[in-house]
Amino acid sequence: PNDTLLDNGENQLIIITGPNMAGKSTFMRQVALITLMAQMGSFVPAEKARIPLVDRIFTRVGASDNLARGHSTFMVEMMESAAILRGATAKSLVILDEIGRGTSTFDGVSIAWAVAEFLHDNKLHAAKTLFATHYHELTELAVTRPGVKNFNIAVREWNERIIFLRKIVPGGASHSYGIQVARLAGIPQVVIDRAKEILLNLEKGEYGEGGVPRLARGKKTPAPSPQLSLFGAAEEMIRERLRSVEVATLTPLEALNLVDELKRMV
Repeated sequence: PNDTLLDNGENQLIIITGPNMAGKSTFMRQVALITLMAQMGSFVPAEKARIPLVDRIFTRVGASDNLARGHSTFMVEMMESAAILRGATAKSLVILDEIGRGTSTFDGVSIAWAVAEFLHDNKLHAAKTLFATHYHELTELAVTRPGVKNFNIAVREWNERIIFLRKIVPGGASHSYGIQVARLAGIPQVVIDRAKEILLNLEKGEYGEGGVPRLARGKKTPAPSPQLSLFGAAEEMIRERLRSVEVATLTPLEALNLVDELKRMV
């Protein structure tokens, strides 16, 4: 079982991070359903519950398009989010599941961040909010906004695999574990290994020419460089001469003489 504390003060907006399949969506839907059941006078599956009346329960969960109206999945998501931002009040309950995932990373983070700020800062729309996301940048909101708290779904790593503990704990998640979840789903191991390699390069910030991330393992024979060889035709001769040098016993004078000798060979 997991405890939930939402109010209009220090626990007004809860940012929930954690891997896919860990239970973020289930936890949030559980809160929404229990709130609805309590408001209709029903039994709720909790040891103790103190639930205020809400004027509306808003949800932005799942992913679907509307082909009949020509709306993409992202457009549907934005329209539902717009309805929430216009209609939510301080007495509402808002469930947001991964806002902004249907567009580019920077656009998605920007939209998700702005939505969270609006629901926190605008007192007329400051609803009690559960906000699940894979954008770990959003956890920084807890530093600048007094009503924002970070929670994550606990997991454990074992033998390069993850074990879902289904427990809500304070703090932000350190990883999304997307590759491990992909393995659980049956993605071929060769794809998993390649994904790990790409992820490592991205995390290291390794970039090639033109600022392009080093994602591809080029197997083509490299084109000959237009730059002239340093040693020209005498390259192999110089290599052999260098191999014969005992660096550990070389005196400064002998080193200078060697450099002069190699220079004449070029």
